[in-house]
Amino acid sequence: MPMCLPAATTRRHVLMGTAAAAAAALVLPRAGLAKMAMSQAQAPYFYRFKLGSAECTVVTDGQLPLGDPNASFKNITKDEISRELVDNFLPTNNAVLEQNVLVVNFGDRVVLFDTGMGTDALFGPTTGKLQASLKAAGVAPADVDAVVMTHAHIDHCGGLVADDGTLHFPNARYFIGEPDFAYWTDDSKIPADYPARPHFLAQARKNLLPIKDRITFYKNEQEILPGITALSAPGHTVSHSIFMINSGNSKLCYIGDLAHHPVLLLEHPRTQFAFDTDPAQSAESRVRMMDMFAANRIPILAYHFAWPGVGHVAKAGEGYRYFPLPMNLEGINAI
Repeated sequence: MPMCLPAATTRRHVLMGTAAAAAAALVLPRAGLAKMAMSQAQAPYFYRFKLGSAECTVVTDGQLPLGDPNASFKNITKDEISRELVDNFLPTNNAVLEQNVLVVNFGDRVVLFDTGMGTDALFGPTTGKLQASLKAAGVAPADVDAVVMTHAHIDHCGGLVADDGTLHFPNARYFIGEPDFAYWTDDSKIPADYPARPHFLAQARKNLLPIKDRITFYKNEQEILPGITALSAPGHTVSHSIFMINSGNSKLCYIGDLAHHPVLLLEHPRTQFAFDTDPAQSAESRVRMMDMFAANRIPILAYHFAWPGVGHVAKAGEGYRYFPLPMNLEGINAI
Protein backbone atom coordinates (compact mmCIF):
# COMPACT_ATOMS: atom_id res chain seq x y z
CA MET A 1 0.00 0.00 0.00
CA PRO A 2 1.60 3.33 -1.01
CA MET A 3 2.68 5.58 1.83
CA CYS A 4 1.01 9.02 1.87
CA LEU A 5 3.14 11.98 2.94
CA PRO A 6 1.62 14.84 4.87
CA ALA A 7 0.54 17.74 2.66
CA ALA A 8 3.07 20.09 4.28
CA THR A 9 5.91 17.69 3.54
CA THR A 10 4.83 17.30 -0.07
CA ARG A 11 4.70 21.05 -0.58
CA ARG A 12 8.13 21.43 1.00
CA HIS A 13 9.70 18.89 -1.35
CA VAL A 14 8.06 20.52 -4.36
CA LEU A 15 9.34 23.95 -3.36
CA MET A 16 12.84 22.59 -2.73
CA GLY A 17 12.83 20.90 -6.11
CA THR A 18 11.68 24.07 -7.83
CA ALA A 19 14.41 26.10 -6.12
CA ALA A 20 17.08 23.56 -7.10
CA ALA A 21 15.91 23.62 -10.68
CA ALA A 22 16.02 27.41 -10.73
CA ALA A 23 19.54 27.40 -9.30
CA ALA A 24 20.65 24.88 -11.88
CA ALA A 25 19.21 27.05 -14.61
CA LEU A 26 21.39 29.93 -13.40
CA VAL A 27 24.55 27.80 -13.38
CA LEU A 28 24.13 25.50 -16.37
CA PRO A 29 24.54 26.91 -19.89
CA ARG A 30 21.42 27.16 -21.96
CA ALA A 31 21.50 26.05 -25.55
CA GLY A 32 21.84 28.86 -28.05
CA LEU A 33 22.84 31.52 -25.48
CA ALA A 34 26.46 32.74 -25.29
CA LYS A 35 28.13 33.53 -21.97
CA MET A 36 29.78 36.93 -21.46
CA ALA A 37 33.34 36.70 -22.69
CA MET A 38 36.09 37.05 -20.10
CA SER A 39 38.79 39.62 -20.76
CA GLN A 40 42.38 39.96 -19.59
CA ALA A 41 42.43 43.69 -20.35
CA GLN A 42 42.88 46.27 -17.60
CA ALA A 43 42.35 50.01 -17.53
CA PRO A 44 45.17 52.18 -18.94
CA TYR A 45 48.15 52.21 -16.59
CA PHE A 46 48.44 55.96 -15.92
CA TYR A 47 47.00 58.44 -13.42
CA ARG A 48 46.74 62.25 -13.42
CA PHE A 49 46.47 64.85 -10.70
CA LYS A 50 47.10 68.58 -10.29
CA LEU A 51 49.92 70.11 -8.30
CA GLY A 52 49.27 73.83 -8.14
CA SER A 53 49.13 74.92 -11.78
CA ALA A 54 51.16 71.90 -12.97
CA GLU A 55 49.69 68.67 -14.29
CA CYS A 56 51.25 65.47 -12.99
CA THR A 57 50.92 62.10 -14.70
CA VAL A 58 52.09 58.86 -13.12
CA VAL A 59 53.00 56.30 -15.77
CA THR A 60 54.59 52.92 -15.23
CA ASP A 61 57.46 50.70 -16.21
CA GLY A 62 55.52 47.74 -14.80
CA GLN A 63 55.74 45.64 -11.67
CA LEU A 64 59.14 44.54 -10.39
CA PRO A 65 58.98 41.28 -8.39
CA LEU A 66 61.90 40.80 -5.98
CA GLY A 67 60.93 37.27 -4.92
CA ASP A 68 61.56 36.06 -1.38
CA PRO A 69 61.57 39.17 0.84
CA ASN A 70 64.04 37.51 3.21
CA ALA A 71 66.68 37.81 0.49
CA SER A 72 66.24 41.58 0.09
CA PHE A 73 65.46 42.95 3.55
CA LYS A 74 68.26 42.68 6.10
CA ASN A 75 68.93 43.05 9.85
CA ILE A 76 65.34 41.93 10.46
CA THR A 77 64.23 38.41 11.42
CA LYS A 78 62.23 36.16 9.14
CA ASP A 79 59.50 36.04 11.76
CA GLU A 80 59.27 39.83 11.85
CA ILE A 81 59.15 40.07 8.04
CA SER A 82 56.36 37.49 8.00
CA ARG A 83 54.43 39.27 10.74
CA GLU A 84 54.61 42.66 9.05
CA LEU A 85 53.50 41.23 5.71
CA VAL A 86 50.70 39.10 7.14
CA ASP A 87 49.42 41.97 9.30
CA ASN A 88 49.18 44.10 6.15
CA PHE A 89 47.55 41.39 3.99
CA LEU A 90 50.59 41.06 1.74
CA PRO A 91 52.12 37.84 0.38
CA THR A 92 55.04 36.44 2.35
CA ASN A 93 56.77 34.70 -0.56
CA ASN A 94 57.21 37.53 -3.06
CA ALA A 95 57.85 41.23 -2.49
CA VAL A 96 56.42 42.92 -5.58
CA LEU A 97 57.40 46.53 -6.19
CA GLU A 98 55.87 49.01 -8.61
CA GLN A 99 57.77 51.41 -10.86
CA ASN A 100 55.84 54.68 -10.67
CA VAL A 101 57.38 57.10 -13.14
CA LEU A 102 56.36 60.74 -12.68
CA VAL A 103 55.82 63.20 -15.53
CA VAL A 104 55.26 66.86 -14.57
CA ASN A 105 53.93 69.27 -17.17
CA PHE A 106 54.62 72.80 -15.92
CA GLY A 107 53.08 74.33 -19.03
CA ASP A 108 56.35 75.64 -20.41
CA ARG A 109 58.32 72.41 -19.88
CA VAL A 110 57.79 68.69 -19.36
CA VAL A 111 59.94 66.86 -16.82
CA LEU A 112 60.21 63.07 -16.48
CA PHE A 113 61.53 61.49 -13.27
CA ASP A 114 63.38 58.15 -13.74
CA THR A 115 62.98 55.78 -16.67
CA GLY A 116 62.55 52.16 -15.57
CA MET A 117 64.33 49.00 -16.70
CA GLY A 118 64.34 49.40 -20.46
CA THR A 119 64.67 46.01 -22.14
CA ASP A 120 66.69 44.34 -19.39
CA ALA A 121 64.69 41.35 -18.08
CA LEU A 122 66.58 40.86 -14.81
CA PHE A 123 63.34 40.95 -12.82
CA GLY A 124 61.20 39.12 -15.36
CA PRO A 125 58.77 40.04 -18.15
CA THR A 126 56.58 42.51 -16.25
CA THR A 127 59.01 45.45 -16.56
CA GLY A 128 59.89 47.56 -19.60
CA LYS A 129 56.45 49.14 -20.09
CA LEU A 130 57.42 52.82 -19.91
CA GLN A 131 57.19 53.67 -23.61
CA ALA A 132 53.80 51.96 -23.96
CA SER A 133 52.54 53.68 -20.82
CA LEU A 134 53.68 57.10 -22.01
CA LYS A 135 51.87 56.52 -25.31
CA ALA A 136 48.67 55.50 -23.53
CA ALA A 137 48.87 58.66 -21.41
CA GLY A 138 49.38 60.87 -24.46
CA VAL A 139 52.93 61.86 -23.51
CA ALA A 140 55.21 62.04 -26.54
CA PRO A 141 58.85 61.19 -25.66
CA ALA A 142 60.04 63.95 -28.03
CA ASP A 143 58.12 66.49 -25.93
CA VAL A 144 60.08 65.68 -22.75
CA ASP A 145 62.38 68.61 -21.98
CA ALA A 146 64.22 67.12 -19.00
CA VAL A 147 64.85 63.66 -17.55
CA VAL A 148 65.73 63.76 -13.85
CA MET A 149 67.21 60.64 -12.25
CA THR A 150 67.34 59.95 -8.54
CA HIS A 151 70.29 57.59 -9.04
CA ALA A 152 71.98 55.32 -11.58
CA HIS A 153 70.44 51.95 -10.73
CA ILE A 154 69.23 49.77 -13.56
CA ASP A 155 65.51 50.37 -12.87
CA HIS A 156 65.91 54.16 -12.89
CA CYS A 157 68.25 54.82 -15.81
CA GLY A 158 67.50 51.71 -17.90
CA GLY A 159 64.99 53.38 -20.23
CA LEU A 160 67.13 56.18 -21.65
CA VAL A 161 68.64 54.48 -24.69
CA ALA A 162 67.07 51.92 -27.03
CA ASP A 163 68.89 48.74 -27.98
CA ASP A 164 69.78 50.27 -31.37
CA GLY A 165 71.49 53.20 -29.65
CA THR A 166 68.82 55.82 -30.30
CA LEU A 167 67.69 58.08 -27.48
CA HIS A 168 64.15 57.55 -26.20
CA PHE A 169 63.98 61.23 -25.18
CA PRO A 170 65.92 62.92 -27.97
CA ASN A 171 65.22 66.54 -27.01
CA ALA A 172 65.81 66.26 -23.28
CA ARG A 173 68.44 67.53 -20.91
CA TYR A 174 69.51 64.93 -18.34
CA PHE A 175 70.15 65.32 -14.62
CA ILE A 176 71.91 62.93 -12.23
CA GLY A 177 74.41 63.06 -9.36
CA GLU A 178 78.01 62.96 -10.58
CA PRO A 179 79.14 60.44 -7.93
CA ASP A 180 76.46 58.00 -9.13
CA PHE A 181 77.46 58.45 -12.76
CA ALA A 182 81.11 57.77 -11.94
CA TYR A 183 80.40 54.82 -9.63
CA TRP A 184 77.95 52.78 -11.70
CA THR A 185 79.80 53.12 -15.01
CA ASP A 186 83.16 52.07 -13.52
CA ASP A 187 83.83 48.33 -13.30
CA SER A 188 86.45 48.86 -10.59
CA LYS A 189 84.11 50.65 -8.17
CA ILE A 190 81.16 48.25 -7.95
CA PRO A 191 81.81 45.56 -5.30
CA ALA A 192 82.32 42.07 -6.66
CA ASP A 193 79.51 40.66 -4.51
CA TYR A 194 76.92 43.29 -5.43
CA PRO A 195 73.62 41.58 -6.43
CA ALA A 196 73.24 41.13 -10.20
CA ARG A 197 76.38 43.20 -10.68
CA PRO A 198 76.83 42.56 -14.46
CA HIS A 199 73.31 43.85 -15.20
CA PHE A 200 73.76 47.04 -13.17
CA LEU A 201 77.12 47.83 -14.77
CA ALA A 202 76.02 47.04 -18.32
CA GLN A 203 72.82 49.05 -18.14
CA ALA A 204 74.48 52.08 -16.54
CA ARG A 205 77.07 52.10 -19.31
CA LYS A 206 74.52 51.51 -22.08
CA ASN A 207 72.24 54.30 -20.91
CA LEU A 208 74.50 56.91 -19.33
CA LEU A 209 77.68 56.99 -21.40
CA PRO A 210 75.93 57.96 -24.68
CA ILE A 211 74.33 61.01 -23.03
CA LYS A 212 77.33 62.16 -20.98
CA ASP A 213 77.69 65.42 -22.91
CA ARG A 214 74.03 66.27 -22.25
CA ILE A 215 74.07 65.60 -18.49
CA THR A 216 73.91 68.25 -15.80
CA PHE A 217 75.28 66.99 -12.48
CA TYR A 218 73.18 68.31 -9.61
CA LYS A 219 74.17 69.09 -6.03
CA ASN A 220 72.31 69.06 -2.72
CA GLU A 221 69.67 71.79 -2.30
CA GLN A 222 70.21 72.98 -5.87
CA GLU A 223 67.13 74.16 -7.77
CA ILE A 224 67.98 72.24 -10.91
CA LEU A 225 64.96 73.58 -12.81
CA PRO A 226 62.34 76.13 -11.77
CA GLY A 227 60.22 74.45 -9.11
CA ILE A 228 62.46 71.36 -8.72
CA THR A 229 65.04 71.15 -5.92
CA ALA A 230 67.43 68.23 -5.36
CA LEU A 231 67.80 66.97 -1.78
CA SER A 232 70.65 64.61 -1.00
CA ALA A 233 69.55 61.29 0.56
CA PRO A 234 72.58 59.00 0.10
CA GLY A 235 73.08 55.42 1.15
CA HIS A 236 70.95 53.52 -1.31
CA THR A 237 73.58 54.73 -3.77
CA VAL A 238 76.48 57.12 -3.31
CA SER A 239 74.51 60.18 -4.42
CA HIS A 240 70.89 59.04 -4.30
CA SER A 241 68.70 62.15 -4.21
CA ILE A 242 65.03 63.03 -3.89
CA PHE A 243 63.25 66.02 -5.43
CA MET A 244 60.96 68.61 -3.92
CA ILE A 245 58.55 69.82 -6.57
CA ASN A 246 56.78 73.16 -6.09
CA SER A 247 53.97 74.68 -8.13
CA GLY A 248 51.99 77.61 -6.80
CA ASN A 249 51.34 76.95 -3.14
CA SER A 250 51.53 73.16 -3.53
CA LYS A 251 54.45 70.82 -3.09
CA LEU A 252 55.18 67.14 -3.62
CA CYS A 253 58.35 65.19 -2.90
CA TYR A 254 59.38 62.54 -5.39
CA ILE A 255 61.33 60.16 -3.16
CA GLY A 256 62.81 57.64 -5.59
CA ASP A 257 64.26 54.74 -3.58
CA LEU A 258 64.26 56.40 -0.18
CA ALA A 259 61.98 53.49 0.78
CA HIS A 260 61.26 50.53 -1.47
CA HIS A 261 58.44 49.02 0.57
CA PRO A 262 55.59 50.83 2.38
CA VAL A 263 55.64 48.35 5.27
CA LEU A 264 59.01 46.62 5.60
CA LEU A 265 61.02 49.85 5.36
CA LEU A 266 58.61 52.12 7.22
CA GLU A 267 57.37 50.16 10.23
CA HIS A 268 61.01 49.64 11.23
CA PRO A 269 62.79 52.25 9.08
CA ARG A 270 66.31 51.11 9.96
CA THR A 271 65.70 47.79 8.27
CA GLN A 272 68.30 47.49 5.52
CA PHE A 273 67.92 46.67 1.84
CA ALA A 274 70.18 44.29 -0.07
CA PHE A 275 70.74 46.69 -2.98
CA ASP A 276 71.92 49.58 -0.78
CA THR A 277 75.51 50.74 -1.31
CA ASP A 278 75.69 51.81 2.35
CA PRO A 279 72.72 50.26 4.22
CA ALA A 280 73.28 52.12 7.49
CA GLN A 281 73.57 55.49 5.73
CA SER A 282 70.49 54.69 3.67
CA ALA A 283 68.49 54.01 6.83
CA GLU A 284 69.60 57.31 8.36
CA SER A 285 68.60 59.19 5.20
CA ARG A 286 65.22 57.48 5.29
CA VAL A 287 64.54 58.44 8.92
CA ARG A 288 65.69 62.03 8.39
CA MET A 289 63.49 62.59 5.37
CA MET A 290 60.45 60.69 6.66
CA ASP A 291 60.55 62.80 9.82
CA MET A 292 60.41 65.90 7.61
CA PHE A 293 57.49 64.59 5.53
CA ALA A 294 55.53 63.61 8.62
CA ALA A 295 56.18 66.83 10.54
CA ASN A 296 55.33 69.08 7.60
CA ARG A 297 52.55 66.92 6.09
CA ILE A 298 54.32 66.92 2.73
CA PRO A 299 52.80 64.48 0.21
CA ILE A 300 55.19 62.05 -1.43
CA LEU A 301 55.37 60.02 -4.60
CA ALA A 302 57.26 56.77 -3.98
CA TYR A 303 58.71 55.02 -7.03
CA HIS A 304 58.21 51.51 -5.68
CA PHE A 305 55.06 51.76 -3.52
CA ALA A 306 51.72 50.31 -4.62
CA TRP A 307 50.27 52.08 -7.66
CA PRO A 308 50.20 55.03 -8.12
CA GLY A 309 52.46 55.66 -5.11
CA VAL A 310 51.06 59.02 -3.98
CA GLY A 311 50.30 59.57 -0.30
CA HIS A 312 51.43 60.78 3.10
CA VAL A 313 53.54 59.34 5.89
CA ALA A 314 52.86 59.78 9.59
CA LYS A 315 54.81 58.82 12.69
CA ALA A 316 53.74 55.49 14.17
CA GLY A 317 55.71 54.40 17.22
CA GLU A 318 59.38 54.09 16.27
CA GLY A 319 58.53 54.13 12.57
CA TYR A 320 55.99 55.44 10.12
CA ARG A 321 52.75 54.53 8.45
CA TYR A 322 51.98 55.22 4.80
CA PHE A 323 48.56 56.62 3.90
CA PRO A 324 47.84 56.41 0.15
CA LEU A 325 45.82 59.27 -1.25
CA PRO A 326 42.49 58.23 -2.82
CA MET A 327 42.39 58.21 -6.60
CA ASN A 328 39.80 60.38 -8.31
CA LEU A 329 38.73 58.84 -11.60
CA GLU A 330 35.93 61.35 -12.26
CA GLY A 331 38.24 64.30 -12.74
CA ILE A 332 41.69 65.46 -11.72
CA ASN A 333 42.62 65.49 -8.05
CA ALA A 334 44.44 68.50 -6.69
CA ILE A 335 47.25 68.06 -4.16
